[in-house]
Order: sequence, then structure tokens, then C-alpha cells
Amino acid sequence: METETVELQGHIIDSLILAKVLDVILGAGADYRVVDVDIGRTNADASRARLEVSAADRAGLDRLLEQLQVHGANRVVRGDAVLVPAERDGVLPAGFYSTTNLSTRVLVGGGWLDVENPEMDCALVVADGRARTVPMHRIGAGDPVVVGMEGVEVVAPSRPRGSTPFEFMSSEVSSEKPKALVVAEVARRIASAKEAGGKVLAVCGPAVVHTGAAPDVARLVREGWVDVLFAGNGFATHDIESNVLGTSLGVSMSEGTPTEHGHANHLRAINEVRRRGSIAAAVADGFLPGGVMHDCVKKGVPFVLAGSIRDDGPLPDVYTDVVEAADAMRAQLGGVTVALMLASTLHAIATGNLLPAGVETYCVDINQAVVTKLADRGSHQALGIVTDVGLFLRDLVGELCGP
Repeated sequence: METETVELQGHIIDSLILAKVLDVILGAGADYRVVDVDIGRTNADASRARLEVSAADRAGLDRLLEQLQVHGANRVVRGDAVLVPAERDGVLPAGFYSTTNLSTRVLVGGGWLDVENPEMDCALVVADGRARTVPMHRIGAGDPVVVGMEGVEVVAPSRPRGSTPFEFMSSEVSSEKPKALVVAEVARRIASAKEAGGKVLAVCGPAVVHTGAAPDVARLVREGWVDVLFAGNGFATHDIESNVLGTSLGVSMSEGTPTEHGHANHLRAINEVRRRGSIAAAVADGFLPGGVMHDCVKKGVPFVLAGSIRDDGPLPDVYTDVVEAADAMRAQLGGVTVALMLASTLHAIATGNLLPAGVETYCVDINQAVVTKLADRGSHQALGIVTDVGLFLRDLVGELCGP
């Protein structure tokens, strides 16, 4: 048997983190022994637990320790992080440490360095007294990369505390939640984040337009509640189509019925924007008179449109190189403290991969599998709200903007 000792600190009891860690250990066919537990006396007090974890072999134990670190269970540190220079551009040393999106620090020269930009599925590079996450494609030859888990510590995630509708979200995702209270709480947290100087990111799927909720998103943009927008070619196209031709994928926005030859309307909208060279040019010459993309241009709200293989056109503003798209999204995340994932699966997961765990993330979708998938892909901070995105946005606008 191979054995390691791990330690958890923080609100590990009321956040059920300790229980999750024990489940993960047993689920992996390993075993544990509680070495020490110090439970805080009040809700404000942190707790600490030290566990001795045993597995059948070294490889199995190392895999288990990686899983436990996602929940903030760190090996009891014995030495500095091991740094190995990358041999080639875009290639990491074997055994590199793969990051989580949790707050992380690295022990170097006997002192701790906080990682500046937590992001999952990256490498850790330590140089010039700084520790930072770097995606694989941005690694340069000679970059000192952390290898193994020695000297790396992550902070256990925590949940919003206090007497709020989120307090009983022990299941994290469910359709059986009081929606009015949840929407009011999301609005309160957005207002609080804005008051503190934070930015709000909206990630929108085409269903936002199809459900008739795009005017609500546009109003949030106009009134300063949305600071950054991420979407794909589909959302922007249907937003433009609906404001120029009155349809979304050929369906009348006023009557809810298919229009004659309407199936080509989105292509005609794309074609006219391509003729002008950009969405901003289409706004400038009056072709695009309103909508989310129009208001982003008018308000100077930055947007990133990431393409996919299914895209028609695409619009000239769409990044067709996925690596460039991800880098463009990273460049807009500074200062974001709240993220709204609105009826978008692929873009929500892609954005979740880039966000630090400290960003409050709300995933709204009628399909429970979407919000579950987002959490399963590592965005453990995401709170799922299973409802129609159109109804959610209507109520959110009512809370933030009034009638």
C-alpha cells in the first residue's frame, strides 16, 4: 500500500467539502484514516482536517491526489516545487502540473508565490518572482514549468454564505427552486459586484434570441449591467436577423410562425454584414438599427464571437481560429467577478474553463444536463438555474432596470 497525508482548511464542514473528499477516496477504491480534525465553533470560523490516504499502488495514489486537490485537499508540503524548463515551444515537460481554476500558490525558495491568474488545464510557470498559468500553446522553450504536485497548494472552494436562497442549494442544480427568489438574489449579487467595481460577463446562446429575450439582454447592455459579451456566430446572426428582418431562423418574432423563404433570412443578414466588413460598420451605416450587437457597439461593450465548424458565413467579426478565440476571451476577463451563462452549452463550458473559481457563475438553461455538464467539466463554482432563459431574463431586467 502507498500512503500520503493530505490537509484541508476553510469552511470544509458546512460546504460539505470534507464529505465530498471522503466520497472521492472511497469511490476510487482507496481508504483513509482521519489523523486530526479541528472544527470551527461558529459559521465564521474555519475548520481543518488532516487525512492519511492509502491506495494499492503509487500510480493510483497519484491519480487520487489529483482528484482530491480539485476540492482543496493538499498534500502536506515537504519541499519546493520542482521546476523543469520546457524543451520546445508549445510542448510541456513530462509530468507537468495541470492546474485547476482554484486559487493556487507555489512554494519556491522556501517562500509562497500566489498564482496570478488561476485557470484550469494550464501549466504553472514560475519566473522573475511570479507564478502564472500558461496554456500549452503559449509555452516557450526554456520556460520553467512546475512538474509534479510537490510545493503546490490550492485553496478549498467556498459557497456564498448567509441567509439567502442559495443557502439551501445543497444539490447545486435543480429545477425545484423558488425562481423569483433566485432571480432576485442573482440581481442583488450583480448589483453588489458592480458597486464594488467588478465587471459582469454575459455568455449568450442562440436560444436567447429564439425565446424573445434578446431585447432584455440589449437593455442590460444599454443600462450598463453587462460589461463583456461572449457568444458564437449563431447568437450574433439571429440577433441581427431579428432586428433587420423581424425573424429568428426564419420564424417571425411577432407572430411566432415561419415566414415564406425565411429559412434563408439569417444568410441574407450575414451577407449584408459581410458586405459592410464588420458589425460596427453595419451599425454605422444604419443597416443594423438595434439589438444586442448594436448596443454593444454603441456602448463600447467588448464582445468576442468564437466560431465553430457549423457556422454559416460566418460574420466578419467571428474568430475562426479557436486558439485565437480563446486568447481573445482571456484578454477580456480582467476584472470580471460575475458570469451569466445564458442558454449556451459549448460557449459556457469554454468560458468556464477560462474563469477563476472566484468568479460567481450562474448557468441558466432549460436543460438540467447543461448546467450539470458545466460543473462536471471543472467549473465547480457554477450554480445551475434550471428554467426558461426568456423568463429568467425578463425577471432579471425587472429587478435591475425596473419596468
